[in-house]
Amino acid sequence: MNILFRGGRVFTAKGDFAESVLVRDGVIAAVGAERELSARAPGHETVDLDGGLLTPGFTDAHMHPVQAGLERARCDLSERYGLDEYLDAVRAYADAHPDRAWIEGGGWDMSAFPGGLPRREQLDFLDRPAYLIQRDHHAAWVNGRALERAGIGKDTPDPADGRIERDPDGTPTGVLHEGAMDLVGLLTPRPTAADLDAALMDAQAHLFTLGITGWQDAIVGSYAGSDDQLPAYLSAARSGRLRARVVGALWWDRTRGLDQIDDLLSRRASAEGLDRFAATSIKIMQDGITENFTAATLEPYCRCGGTGLSYVDPAKLREYVAELDRLGFQVHVHAIGERAVREALDGFAGTDPANRHHIAHLQIIEPSDVPRFAELGVTANLQPLWATHHLQMDELTLPFLGEPRSSWQYPFADLLRHGTRFCAGSDWPVSNADPLQGMHVAVNRTEPGGSVHAGYPTAQTPFLPEQRVDLATAMTAYTAGSAWINRSPAGKIEPGRPADLVVLDRDPFALPAEDIWTTRVRMTFVDGEAVYEKA
Repeated sequence: MNILFRGGRVFTAKGDFAESVLVRDGVIAAVGAERELSARAPGHETVDLDGGLLTPGFTDAHMHPVQAGLERARCDLSERYGLDEYLDAVRAYADAHPDRAWIEGGGWDMSAFPGGLPRREQLDFLDRPAYLIQRDHHAAWVNGRALERAGIGKDTPDPADGRIERDPDGTPTGVLHEGAMDLVGLLTPRPTAADLDAALMDAQAHLFTLGITGWQDAIVGSYAGSDDQLPAYLSAARSGRLRARVVGALWWDRTRGLDQIDDLLSRRASAEGLDRFAATSIKIMQDGITENFTAATLEPYCRCGGTGLSYVDPAKLREYVAELDRLGFQVHVHAIGERAVREALDGFAGTDPANRHHIAHLQIIEPSDVPRFAELGVTANLQPLWATHHLQMDELTLPFLGEPRSSWQYPFADLLRHGTRFCAGSDWPVSNADPLQGMHVAVNRTEPGGSVHAGYPTAQTPFLPEQRVDLATAMTAYTAGSAWINRSPAGKIEPGRPADLVVLDRDPFALPAEDIWTTRVRMTFVDGEAVYEKA
């Protein structure tokens, strides 16, 4: 298809703008002045930007679309907030699905409960077991029937990589953290191949509405009760139904060591030659999250003590990363606490920057480690939506981090000043997949209007405002930065690149910063073909 985009501005990447773009046969043919390109486009279809902005297609560098699609098809709590709303949704789902042996779903927010913890009794009205995954995917809320089915009681030991929440007498309360999730999650009915395929297709359609034309799936493998998504990706890519450009980060099983390398090589090889999917990254989860005190810290948490969990022994981590690097894998590390960040950076010392290794989340970075990203050639994979004063931050994080550690959170500007390369993502379904909402937070460090926390008293008080970045930097992270991490040919608007493009309904660069969140996607194109158009 041949298209002339005109009537607005074009963000080509890295803060550069143009007037118009000419697309021929799905490839960007020219970028430049509207008058010049119009003269070269007789008979072309015209897309009037109507004063809006044309951008490269967004790439999300860290998300879980298949899991998101499954949750959207189950008891989805992600658009609700508070115990009453959650229970209303659970009742409605149970009534509508009397044939389901389990009530499964997720999306509940820790901040909706005292101390961040729901209880089993709240779900004990159900006539069957329930397994509801927390929004962050680091815990599950279960009822008494589920605990009984799993044989979990006072004497059940905690797994090495998780914790069973308990009352003072040892009775399980109904919350399973981290590795303890599998004690129940692996008992739930397994999704069929058709279920996984439908979840992937539903997720892709939703992501196109947000202008996302590519992503890195941050866990491709069996984890926290979920099944391996690799067969769904391979099927969709081979059939042509996968239109987005996707890299799968193969799950590093932390209960194993280098003995799993052959399996990972085989899984990578299974995707070789596919146009839309590659299994070239490895995901290592080095710690948990701050809210349940499993994030790995250098000093103990305030009030509760403990320094979290390093899921992979740091010495072993260095060994594993060195071997994966030698084999040409990209390594994608989850690191939330400052100790986990340091352990990950130590692991990347001496590796080949050409493999494009990256660390995701980066909630807390000890200041002396900030320069090491650029020094080691490690990309910072940002999830900007989390860098605000929301309930979970103010009530479940800040009181337990203390100073100065609380001021080390999400140091985007500091990383930028040291020359760190950025990519960006959402961790969907952990948080909203909309890149424009993430850009709003990166620029403002406040909650976007319409978010579940937008009415919270401090939501519009900037969180560590000295760590804000400009919109061009944020948008480049979601376009050129994340496309680069995926080795995608898209991500920039320049001749010769595929026409993966997004038409925004307004130009966010022309808006007051506090209104960036109001920007919406009008159209999304992949290879010059419209895959989404707002009705």
